[in-house]
Amino acid sequence: MTEPATISVKDIALFERDIKLRMPFRFGIVTLREAPQIFAKVTIEDARGRRAEGFSAEVLAPKWFDKNPELTNEENFEQLRQSVKRAQSAYLAAGASTPFALFADTYPAQMNVAPDQRLVASFGQAVLDRAVMDGVCRMQEVSFSTAVRGNLMGMTGHEILGGLQSDEIDAFLTSLAPAASVAARHTVGMVDPLNDNPDPVSDGLPETLRQVVEVYGHQYYKIKVGGDAAADTERLCAIAAILDQHRPDYLVSLDGNEQYPDPAAFLDFFDQLNKTPPLQNFMDRVIFIEQPIARATALSQDISSVSAERPVIIDESDNALDVFPQAMDLGYRGVSTKSCKGLYKSLTNLLRCRKAGADYFLSAEDLTMQAGIAVQQDLALISLLGLGHVERNGHHYVKGFTGIARDEQDAFLQAHPDLYHDHDGTVVLRIKDGVVNISSLDCVGFASQALPDVKTMRATG
Repeated sequence: MTEPATISVKDIALFERDIKLRMPFRFGIVTLREAPQIFAKVTIEDARGRRAEGFSAEVLAPKWFDKNPELTNEENFEQLRQSVKRAQSAYLAAGASTPFALFADTYPAQMNVAPDQRLVASFGQAVLDRAVMDGVCRMQEVSFSTAVRGNLMGMTGHEILGGLQSDEIDAFLTSLAPAASVAARHTVGMVDPLNDNPDPVSDGLPETLRQVVEVYGHQYYKIKVGGDAAADTERLCAIAAILDQHRPDYLVSLDGNEQYPDPAAFLDFFDQLNKTPPLQNFMDRVIFIEQPIARATALSQDISSVSAERPVIIDESDNALDVFPQAMDLGYRGVSTKSCKGLYKSLTNLLRCRKAGADYFLSAEDLTMQAGIAVQQDLALISLLGLGHVERNGHHYVKGFTGIARDEQDAFLQAHPDLYHDHDGTVVLRIKDGVVNISSLDCVGFASQALPDVKTMRATG
C-alpha cells in the first residue's frame, strides 16, 4: 500500500446548470422533465503546500431521497443543496486529514438527522468526497483505480464501518482491478413508449424500447413496476414481446420502487407473472428484484420468502452505513451502489458481500447520471468494483451534452473518444452491442481528462 494522502480542504465552490429531459421519466410518484445538476469544485492542499482542484457532479433528483408527496420538486432540490452545504461547512472546518478520515470523522454529525432524512443527509458528503478524490488523484498524478488500490485515501477500520479491520480493507482494495468496458442495463420507465411514441422527440436517438434494442443492442434491462398488478402485467407482456423477438438472450431486473406493503403482496404479484404464458421466457430471465417494500417498513419485515424466488436488493432504505448488515439479516441478498450514496459506502458494502459469500452481491444502479464528469466517475467506480453491468438511464432521457458550450463538449469528446461520439452536432454517450467502453477513464484524476466549465454555470445560492 502507498502512504495515504494527508490534505486540507481550502475552498469548495458550488455551481449548477439545468438539464431538460428529451422524454419524461417516471419513477415512483414523480414524472421528471427537468432538474438542476450541481457541480462541486474543491481545492485541497497538502503539507508541502501543493494545491490541486477536484470536481464532481450530481443531479438534484426529486422524490427519491425524500418521497414525501407534500413536498414540491423545488423543496426537494433545496433539501439536497442544503445537504451539500452542510458537508461543505464541515469539510472546510476540518483540519488536515486523509480523504477517508475527512469523510468518517464528519459522518456522525452529518447523519444526525431523522431517519427519513438520512438519504438526503448523505448526499452532500457523496458529492464532495468524489471531488476530494479527484483533487488527490490530480495532485499525486495517479488514476482513481491506482489511488483506491493503493489506499491513497487512507481507508481504515474506523468505528463507523462496524467492525471491519484495516488489514482486511487493505487486502480487499488491493484485489480490485478496473475493466475496459461495462455493459449498460437499460431502464424502462413507467411511461416509456414501447413500440410507438405518441409524442415523438425526433432528435435521431432511440425513443421507444424497440428502437433502443435495435440501436444500442442491450442485453440487460431494468424494468420498473408500479404496484398495479393488472396494469403491470399487461405492460410487462408488451415489453417481453419486444425483448423475446429482438434480444432473446436478455436479462432483466425488476424495480419494485417501494410500491408494495409487504412481501406477501409482492409474492402474489410475482406468482401472477409466473402464471402468465406470454411471460414464461421473461420470468426465467429475471436476475434480481430491487426493493419492492416501502422504506418505512422495509427493515422491519423479513424478505426471505421473496429472495427464495429471486435475490432482493435493498435500495431506498439503504440510508446509512449500518443498514446493509441489518438487511442481510432480513433476507436481502444485495444492495445497490449509487454514486449519490457515496463511494466509501460502495467499497464497504462490496467488502461485506465478499465476506458474506457468493450469494451476496452489489448491484450498480443509476440516478440519471449525466454526460461528463458525473457519468465518468460513476462508471470508473463500477468498473473498479468489478460489476459487469450498470443501470444507465441518463443518456436516454437527456441527449448528452445538449445545451452545453461546444468547447466543453469537444474537450470531453477528444479526451474520451471511446466513451462519446458526435450525434448531429451534440456529443452523446457511445453504446455499441449494449456495452460502454471506458479504457480512457483510467487516467490521471478521477476518471476525467476534461473538466466542466464552471464559468458557464450559476453559483449555487
